[in-house]
Amino acid sequence: MRVWPGSSYPLGATWDGEGVNFALFSENATGVDLCLFDEPFGARETHRIPMRERTHGVWHVYLPDLRPGDLYGYRVHGPYEPLRGNRFNPNKLLIDPYAKAINGSIQWSDSLFGYEIGNGQADLSMDTRDSAPFLPKSVVVDSSFAWGDDRAPRTPWNRTFIYECHVKGMTIRHPDVPEKLRGTYLGLASDAIIDHLQALGVTAIELMPVHQFVVERHLLEKNLTNYWGYHSIGFFAPDVRFATSGRSEQVSEFKTMVKRLHSAGIEVILDVVYNHTGEGNQLGPTLSLRGADNASYYKLDRDQPRYYTDYTGCGNSMNMLHSRTIQLIMDSLRYWVQEMHVDGFRFDLAPALARELHAVNRLGRFFAMIQQDPIMAQTKLIAEPWDLGEGGYLVGQFPNGWAEWNGKYRDTVRRVWRGDPGQMPELAYRLSGSSDIYSGPRRHTYGSVNFVACHDGFTLHDLVTYERKHNDANGESNRDGHNDNLSRNWGVEGPTVVPRINEVRELIKKNFLATLAFSQGVPMLTAGDEMGKTQRGNNNAYCQDNEISWIDWDLDERRRELLRFTIEVFKIREKNPVLRRRGFFRGQEFAEDGVKDVAWIREDGQEFNDGDWRNPDRHVLGMMIAGRATDEVDERGRLIVGNTLMLLLNNGEQDVLFHLPAVEVPGLWRELVNTARPGRRYAEMGQLNLEGRSLILLEYQEA
Repeated sequence: MRVWPGSSYPLGATWDGEGVNFALFSENATGVDLCLFDEPFGARETHRIPMRERTHGVWHVYLPDLRPGDLYGYRVHGPYEPLRGNRFNPNKLLIDPYAKAINGSIQWSDSLFGYEIGNGQADLSMDTRDSAPFLPKSVVVDSSFAWGDDRAPRTPWNRTFIYECHVKGMTIRHPDVPEKLRGTYLGLASDAIIDHLQALGVTAIELMPVHQFVVERHLLEKNLTNYWGYHSIGFFAPDVRFATSGRSEQVSEFKTMVKRLHSAGIEVILDVVYNHTGEGNQLGPTLSLRGADNASYYKLDRDQPRYYTDYTGCGNSMNMLHSRTIQLIMDSLRYWVQEMHVDGFRFDLAPALARELHAVNRLGRFFAMIQQDPIMAQTKLIAEPWDLGEGGYLVGQFPNGWAEWNGKYRDTVRRVWRGDPGQMPELAYRLSGSSDIYSGPRRHTYGSVNFVACHDGFTLHDLVTYERKHNDANGESNRDGHNDNLSRNWGVEGPTVVPRINEVRELIKKNFLATLAFSQGVPMLTAGDEMGKTQRGNNNAYCQDNEISWIDWDLDERRRELLRFTIEVFKIREKNPVLRRRGFFRGQEFAEDGVKDVAWIREDGQEFNDGDWRNPDRHVLGMMIAGRATDEVDERGRLIVGNTLMLLLNNGEQDVLFHLPAVEVPGLWRELVNTARPGRRYAEMGQLNLEGRSLILLEYQEA
């Protein structure tokens, strides 16, 4: 086999049409071997090629005789000194950190660990067994693809409606998805799924992790798995488990999915996990970064570098002080935008990426690089604004240009609709875009990604069905998962045949969905909640790759009605620009007629005063939005004026006679939505009955 020096850039395996260049960064290694394989889980490499060239810490070689589809891995030489933070072990084959495809999942064996298990020295004694038979191989990829006229939809933030879903869970049970495509990228791009998303009005899907990830050994030993995928091992590789077959089909099939979704006007946002990897703590396996250069890629304890600093609860944290670690993440992000055509990212435990020392640095180098990067500047950036470290709850504190999962919105809306007292002031902030959190310089309402439920926690249905978590299937004696779910079962824990209880539950679910649709900010709906998806009270279904997590598409009449209602309320949102403002309300009057952009109305038709806001027994809130309170313009810059709307909410048990405020222009208020009573009615007497635990949206129609 011919061996040429090659180049130190780009990192990874790069097919240039004639051969393949290999480049691996390792600052502290003493040598690197490139290993080639014929079989996906080959026990022994067919060629072991020393990479003799080294430039600025990058080891490189060029092989003119290799082609796309060829399999490879690395063995990295250097000191095995855990007490000094070095864990080199050439007996362990390594996945390329820049691998564009990985041909399978890890087959667990003691030989995957860099240390001798069970010798009494924990991780201090080096293991000499070869891990190659048990490690999937990196694959050389041909990146060419017939993108045609594919274009990013570039939906404006104030028109964005996000749908969080899992590739497999979304499609595996759908009867109209071709059987061989269920659970795959291609299944997600099938007509049946796209039709469903378009009916809802979804403009962006947020995919739970699709980077190649590790399924923890202890889960497999309990016949469980890592279903969610928050344990990445390949930041460039779409996970092979969501492909139909083959060594690298996952790359082209992922691209096909994106292309089809784009043609339907739907953006693709990836939930990415750059804060840690699947190699775990000092007792974890040696799979990739640990063996390539542990001390460079991971944040080690300053005083005891044998141990890892852990802000994630997963055993390790990436070393954001090292330029090559930041480069790895930035190169990955650019790759997914430029090569895979994705439209944005949701960053799991995002504060961990800003911890350059210990405290979170809001203007950390990582965020500074993203903000000035011309590729990333065109994408949607969403932070999960908390991690497990000290000072890690940072809702509202991310830089301009970022949106955030608004945990305060979730908690407030849950408290409101389970009937908690004293919620009206907080609710007013959440309905109007959370200006108390996001109204800093140059920020907008769409800094808030509003949600009631997400993949982590109870589903929307389970919020009204269970008051306690029921996680026994996870094998941890129900100790895992959150204990404070802000839920209410309305009389019976779990499913019931009592009509009264089921009616209340359906009503509250509609209240949740309507509140989400009619709040300022960016709504996010979790897949299945529009159809009453249940996880049987499991609020931590991360390890349940089964019917607990998968969406059931066999709908009874009650679930069909909930879907119909969801479609209705989000259509109303899409049609009314006053529900999709970019800027915050100011409570100011328009000069023409003295009408305020937003007014908070009591049940007697008068505006709230200070005493009303301080009254913990108040359960009724009216929010009137003037039709001119819009900041959306057409392509020529002309203001798009909407209709005046009135949102009424009653989270108390008693019905209330609500007197509608007078409007100078003659006309009538018409119900668009009444969660307690279907149908549309006019409020001809200037008043209406607002039933307990219900929501009404009115539109003023001029005579």
